Amino acid sequence: MKAITFEEFGGPEVLHVKDMEEPHAGPGEVRVAVRAAGVNPMDFKIRRGTMEQVFPTPLPAVPGLEFAGVVDEIGAGVTEVAVGDDVLGWSAGGAYARYALADTIVRKPADLAWTEAAALPVAAETSERVLDLLALRNGETLLLHGAAGAVGSVAVQLAVARGATVIGTASPANHGYLRSLGAIPVAYGDGLVERVRAVAPQGIDAVFDVAGKGALPDSIELRGGTTDRIVTIADAGAAGLGVTFSGGGGSPEAKRAALAEGVRLAADGTLRLRVAQAFPLADAAKAQAESERGHAAGKLVVTP
Repeated sequence: MKAITFEEFGGPEVLHVKDMEEPHAGPGEVRVAVRAAGVNPMDFKIRRGTMEQVFPTPLPAVPGLEFAGVVDEIGAGVTEVAVGDDVLGWSAGGAYARYALADTIVRKPADLAWTEAAALPVAAETSERVLDLLALRNGETLLLHGAAGAVGSVAVQLAVARGATVIGTASPANHGYLRSLGAIPVAYGDGLVERVRAVAPQGIDAVFDVAGKGALPDSIELRGGTTDRIVTIADAGAAGLGVTFSGGGGSPEAKRAALAEGVRLAADGTLRLRVAQAFPLADAAKAQAESERGHAAGKLVVTP
């Protein structure tokens, strides 16, 4: 099968197409014919080798944490899906490929596009996990850094659905998009504290940092000098500031439950998913380079 692989750590140029043996489903697994695979910041961090201490990656490796596709092989003990079912979930061994193995999946609604379905697993699980960690409640105000990206835009909508007021940082070009999701947009960068206080004179109850662009000191100031109820998924300097870093998913059951809820909200129109660009599998290096630049307004995906 055709797959994207890398044999050494480095920049996007280490990614290349390779003919590989097809994987086969083991006990508790399914094999999926991939229709779309999500591109995440974790992908390029793994490719660069910067995650080796917490996420060791044997080489050669196939990138890709999440996918949407069609079940075409079932391992022993799998009873919740059948061959031919449309599913989405997390890969076990890489999703930038014609086929991927998985053990944490849910069914895909017929009216959810493949590219949108591939945009959901990481964003839905991450958003639900962090909003729960922040104990965000109805009537509170959340400051969300990086609100227009793939995870940020899902987190905005899930926070709004919980009854929170969301102030989202993004470039001015994405402010209209954030308003359409129910957020109050503000520009990031110098003067952030004053801009946030102007739109939230009542104060900030919680902070969710998706961007990792150095906004934690301002966030601490906006929280009155405390690091309580501030969580980042992207700023490596969090520990030095006493801020909680949430960098991994929970149990398969928790991930499946969060994804099932995200699918339900997407199916009924409560949750909108914006795909910024879909790249053919052969252009996976371009997709990761775009992800690394960090300005995509929505989700990047690759399609085998």
